[in-house]
Amino acid sequence: MTSCFVNSRQKLFMLYFLLPALIIYTIFFFIPIIDSMRLSLYDSNGLIVKDFVGFDNFIKLFTQYPFKERMINAFSNNIKFFIIVTIIQNFLGFIFAYMITRKMWMTNTVRKLSFLPTTLSVIVVGFLFGKLIFNPVFGIFDRILENIGLESLIRPWLGDPAYALPILAVVISWQFMGETILFYTAAIDNIPKEIIEAAKIDGAGQIHMIRYIIIPYIMPIIGIVTILIFIGDFTQFDIVYSMATTQGNPCYATDLFGSLFYRAAFTVPARGGWGIGMGAAVSTIMSAIVFAGLAAWMFFFKANQKMDY
Repeated sequence: MTSCFVNSRQKLFMLYFLLPALIIYTIFFFIPIIDSMRLSLYDSNGLIVKDFVGFDNFIKLFTQYPFKERMINAFSNNIKFFIIVTIIQNFLGFIFAYMITRKMWMTNTVRKLSFLPTTLSVIVVGFLFGKLIFNPVFGIFDRILENIGLESLIRPWLGDPAYALPILAVVISWQFMGETILFYTAAIDNIPKEIIEAAKIDGAGQIHMIRYIIIPYIMPIIGIVTILIFIGDFTQFDIVYSMATTQGNPCYATDLFGSLFYRAAFTVPARGGWGIGMGAAVSTIMSAIVFAGLAAWMFFFKANQKMDY
């Protein structure tokens, strides 16, 4: 009886600290999603909601021009964006984290500087790279290529559909690399020292240590980092807005779900806006994709846990 009473008090104590976060989450995240689903069922003229149309907005998105083409393009770009960011952040993040935990060359410098870009606003980062580094007139990157004799590689990076989206992916990877390094550093540090020492005694080299010990142990963290990247990439808007405008220039090559939703919902119809109802439908599809990704990851993670046991 005493044990049940203690457990109840512990739960109430935890709820007391979780309640403010739950209230903020509900007001600023959950309620807007529900309201967005409601608005997606209405016809609209700009921001003015008109008649209830049921699933007509979704039918338009999947069957009619230009809605279908723009949505498929945004989905395709989001997939490419996610793959590039995932590869860069997971690979380089792990390399830097491994260097830090093994006290290799410049590890203290990497540890201090790695998280600095994460503290910057995405708008600031977009302006820095879009206006100063990759600017086709006076950008630093093209000047560096020119000075080292690689003038043939100079091109309008953000004006070329083949390079614009990868450039955005590299920029966002650079900004949030510090978070990935932090996750992986903590995970590697938590590997039992006895296992590392036993592997060294058995003659395991660095490559074998990484392949057979470190990566299997931190696999859950790799999953967490990947799902965080997935959520961030499929709701990304700021970097497109600051570097490629809400039109997803050039030629919609950088158009993601976030920019498509913003353009559809908040641009006036005379300039290509679809109305708040269609914008809400895009937002609902975006949310459904994110939730489906989360559900798939949780199912996969639980299945792996059962296999381990």
